[in-house]
Amino acid sequence: HCGAVRYEIRASFDTALSCNCSICRKRGVLWTYISPADFDLLSGKDALVDYQFNQRLIHHVFCRICGVGSFSTGRGEDGSEGIGINIRCLEDVDVESLPVTFYDGRSL
Repeated sequence: HCGAVRYEIRASFDTALSCNCSICRKRGVLWTYISPADFDLLSGKDALVDYQFNQRLIHHVFCRICGVGSFSTGRGEDGSEGIGINIRCLEDVDVESLPVTFYDGRSL
């Protein structure tokens, strides 16, 4: 939003994931997941603040200036590192055209 945090990703979007856990639902996030090799943080590392809850497995980072949480980091169920990208924060992506897969994070 404010431009302090900028990154590039290498990914294509076939679908978006909507999680119903307490934080994702309230933030209205639509996710796609990529490997760390497909993510480059260009600027704003010092502007990022980390928030963790529940089992503290996911780092929900957000910009300390504007409050937008455009990505998160953590480990998948298989133990591999990954980055969740909030598709709503990407420029030039038609979010409404993506089919949405629902994930029951509330039951975890």
